[in-house]
Amino acid sequence: MTIAVAGRAGAHAMIDFYAARSPNGRKISIMLEECEAAYRVHFVNLEQGEQFKPEFRRINPNSKIPAIIDNGEDTPVTVFESASILIYLAEKFDRLLPTTPVGRAECISWTVWQVANVGPMFGQSHHFRSIAPEKCPYAITRFSKEAARLVRVMERRLEEKAFLAGEYSIADIAVFPWIRVALDSMVRNTPDLVGETPNVRRWFAEVGERPAVQRGLALGR
Repeated sequence: MTIAVAGRAGAHAMIDFYAARSPNGRKISIMLEECEAAYRVHFVNLEQGEQFKPEFRRINPNSKIPAIIDNGEDTPVTVFESASILIYLAEKFDRLLPTTPVGRAECISWTVWQVANVGPMFGQSHHFRSIAPEKCPYAITRFSKEAARLVRVMERRLEEKAFLAGEYSIADIAVFPWIRVALDSMVRNTPDLVGETPNVRRWFAEVGERPAVQRGLALGR
């Protein structure tokens, strides 16, 4: 694994961050920057299968990035799955997660909406359209329709609210890297399914202007 010092890390980084240059990895780099956390990045080479090595499976039994080890506690805390990491960091640093029952529930709902829907459906749509060795029209149509539907869900929500949970939160951080890599290609490939997205694009521009977001996106460039 390649190690790179990032953020506000020194020789003794408090949080070890296991990452790859992917939307799921960039969620966590953005959050670490938003929290002004001290962290050290370990790049996991997915193409070489480093995620399946025993030393990484001890960190994440599911062999996926991202994962973190928080060394700042009395006993190091290991967290895997991006939504779990976002919630953990939000609670640790008291940032970007509402504290009222209603606000918290809304924020976590939209965060889980991303990991349960946007990531899987966007990923499958891209895979069957651009990567699969054999073209399967049924799969392309199925996942393209569902990905477009999710964009429309987001468009309606952002017509009502400035951000997914009302105020900028971990929910926006969860979704942003996926919209960044997928929206334009979806509009280009299936414009009739996606439709107009003025509210998503307004939201995307506002989130993208945040300095912490820009630093998080620059991770590993």
